[in-house]
Amino acid sequence: MHSNLKLGRITGALLLFVFISGVVIFQVLQGPVLFSDQYLTATAAHSDQVISSMVLGIFNGIVSIAIATILLPTFKKYHRSLAYLYFAFCILNFISIMIDNVSVASLLELSKIYVNGSTDESLVTLGALAYERHFWTHYFYLLISCFPVFVFYYMLYLSRLVPKILSVFGLVAVLLMFIGELASIYGSSISMNMLLPIGLVQLVLPVWLLFKGFSTPKAAPELAESVE
Repeated sequence: MHSNLKLGRITGALLLFVFISGVVIFQVLQGPVLFSDQYLTATAAHSDQVISSMVLGIFNGIVSIAIATILLPTFKKYHRSLAYLYFAFCILNFISIMIDNVSVASLLELSKIYVNGSTDESLVTLGALAYERHFWTHYFYLLISCFPVFVFYYMLYLSRLVPKILSVFGLVAVLLMFIGELASIYGSSISMNMLLPIGLVQLVLPVWLLFKGFSTPKAAPELAESVE
């Protein structure tokens, strides 16, 4: 019981960092700069801010892998294959973060050359291409990030380590996010309200774990035997 409480609180703290850092990266540091109409000048003007977002993104990905690592022994008790799949998806998520960071760095360097007074008109074209590349890497990263989160909530549903309503709500929220990001990739304009559920559950779950930790369901041993 004590170990489950401690593990749950550690997981909750790490999940809270992932959530808060994600909001800071995309809503505070990157969003207003990289997706502004004046991105070619704004990016260089806020270079420290953009670099900080990339560094924070790396830590975000590392912490996500750390969560999968510390939960692997517990999740393996309920479904061995899904436990390793969750771990693999977290690594894939980290790779997608690094790819997105490369596109951000490219846009930053082009912006610096542009604002330093280069008269090469091709920089505007290159800047537009860099912007579009970042658009694609950004949305594909968000799409890929749905995979580990979905498996995570499904494992919580199987294990009943948290109240069922949290895991079910999490599954629905991830599906809504996936649909929303997929629609954005295909150029469809949908309501941003589809992202509100994932934001809510990604905040509520860590807070719950910080106070309550993981529960110890009586059915866990039987469930573990049924899936092995």
